[in-house]
Amino acid sequence: MPIEIPKDKWPGSVRVITLGATKAEGGTRSKSVTVGGEKTMPFMHFEGEIPHKPVIAIEIRDRKPEDWSPLLYKIWGEAMENPGTWAKAAEVAGANLLQLTLSLTDAAGNPTSSEGAVKTIKTVLENCGLPLIVFGPGQAELDNNLLVAVAEATKGERLVLGICEDKNYRTIVATAMANGHLVNARTPMDVNLAKQLNILISDMGLPLDRILMDPTTGALGYGIEYGYSVMERLRLAALQGDTMTQGPMLVTPGFEAWKTKEAKVGEGVPESWGDWEKRAIDWETLTAVSLLESGADIIVLRHPETVKRVSAAIDDLMAVPQTA
Repeated sequence: MPIEIPKDKWPGSVRVITLGATKAEGGTRSKSVTVGGEKTMPFMHFEGEIPHKPVIAIEIRDRKPEDWSPLLYKIWGEAMENPGTWAKAAEVAGANLLQLTLSLTDAAGNPTSSEGAVKTIKTVLENCGLPLIVFGPGQAELDNNLLVAVAEATKGERLVLGICEDKNYRTIVATAMANGHLVNARTPMDVNLAKQLNILISDMGLPLDRILMDPTTGALGYGIEYGYSVMERLRLAALQGDTMTQGPMLVTPGFEAWKTKEAKVGEGVPESWGDWEKRAIDWETLTAVSLLESGADIIVLRHPETVKRVSAAIDDLMAVPQTA
């Protein structure tokens, strides 16, 4: 006797968003990347259409970071000394996108200048054909200054500008609107806050198909359960027809996982923790795959081996089973 699988019928869907612009589209990227469009919960292919698979971004910096794990210095090597070289290496490692974070200061300890930020972004764009996400250092006033300059210098490239938060969204949204870019709307782990920020951004006139949602999360063992549940609730609201929660979601498991002691530290830890490198890569991989299952459309990672593993997981999850 055949078993009938119960199926939900959702009235809503996730919004389709394209990052990056090719030459034909007014930019210089070798390809653009499209995410979103899901009409069902993650990877439930039997229930609804999932037209675009989740994609992977690799995080790079405008200069070699001082607080990353030695394992990451080891794997990226000299590429970290130059953002253009690092971008090339990330593309070779299998990234679909790049996420570049600007630093508070330059190598000499001086505050990062607008001119320096623009030079870095142009170097990356010249050395790599992938679409680009640009995050400021994380201080509202400096973020605004740097991102305005970057947005104006890269008009038409369809960059994603971040971090767009409640305290600085006006400036970032205005420059995104003026220069044809997208924004990354970040909120603490809360469904209502995520929805409210999208409303505020939309009220300024930025089309909803240029807003990525960044609901933030924790790493494996560090609050991922709460982040997972918030993302799941956002996706359920989107499928139920709430237009202000229908943006594709970007999350940063690389940042979250590599700041944990289990991933970052190799000495002075219990022997039972096992091999440091294996443990660290597993920590990032498990964090990332868990967030894929909660609805993430863009996963930002740091280690090339994690990129390979998560990419393989995405391919497996996107494979539609063939029934007899």
